[in-house]
Amino acid sequence: MDMVNHIYPFTAIVGQDRMKKALILNVINPLLGGVLIRGEKGTAKSTAVRALAELLPEREMVEGCMFGCAPWDGGLLCGSCTERLEKGEKLKVCSSKMRVIDLPVSATEDRVVGTLDIGHAIKKGEKKFEAGILAQANRNILYVDEVNLLDDHVVDVLLDCAAMGVNTIEREGISFTHPSRFILVGTMNPEEGDLRPQLLDMFGLVVDVVGEKETARRMEVIKRRLEFERDPAAFAVKFEGSKQQLSDRISGASHILNNVSYDDKILELAARISIETGVDGHRADIAMIKTAMTIAAFNLRKDVTEKDLLEAAELVLPHRMRRRPFEDGVMEFSKIENIMNTVM
Repeated sequence: MDMVNHIYPFTAIVGQDRMKKALILNVINPLLGGVLIRGEKGTAKSTAVRALAELLPEREMVEGCMFGCAPWDGGLLCGSCTERLEKGEKLKVCSSKMRVIDLPVSATEDRVVGTLDIGHAIKKGEKKFEAGILAQANRNILYVDEVNLLDDHVVDVLLDCAAMGVNTIEREGISFTHPSRFILVGTMNPEEGDLRPQLLDMFGLVVDVVGEKETARRMEVIKRRLEFERDPAAFAVKFEGSKQQLSDRISGASHILNNVSYDDKILELAARISIETGVDGHRADIAMIKTAMTIAAFNLRKDVTEKDLLEAAELVLPHRMRRRPFEDGVMEFSKIENIMNTVM
């Protein structure tokens, strides 16, 4: 049995459809703002995120760049790539798959942001940077298991990075900046503590997961897990076809995403839902439209429908609605359906 080198296939996970869809939507559209998955232990949260790695698409990057800079995006190149371009050098391009980068809860600030060799700077008069997790995470998925247990200073670093799209390290009057744009995916068990509101607001989508309630589905979970543990390689082969199908669908959706459109009725609906549910600011409206567009693309359509918006609201609103004292934060979805019936 060699489970170390085998990942449980994404398409073998029984149920948890909303969680799987939220992850897939973020792969199709990295601008959705990531996803927070909340739920009890043993509900395949971490399994789904790690399995997602096999579905991630290839993208172009500058060959040899430690930050994986996008060669076509001059505004987000690192200092080294910019300098090479200014010298008239042509940047070589290669392809590589997006990756899932782990951020352990126990990671120190230096491990997260990277370090500067001050001795080297004094002796040689040049900056020497040792990459941290945020450098690896650029243009990839940054995964934090038990994200609610992160130290406050690491949370502050993540908030700064998310706001600016860059990571800045300052030591002894020397500073170094590099691009750090990532899809943040967090998992947590609410029984172990809440998330800081500022960090919660960083997530574009939120999904609450619970264990399966149907006997047949629970039996299928047991059967598949034991089969995987018995022979991981053979088990993975069984799901190779469905994995490839999903991968192709994600690729197709990514290609048509920029051509997806919506009309004013959809915009009005998003605005009305946000007003009626009492969310703060305008972030929810924008996130709803972006998510609905991505759902339409995933269904290989170029027009957003009310059903897309309804599905988007389920993912976008749970952590943005105001809670009254003693409320458990569970969204009353019938309220949103009533709003839709009124507007349409």
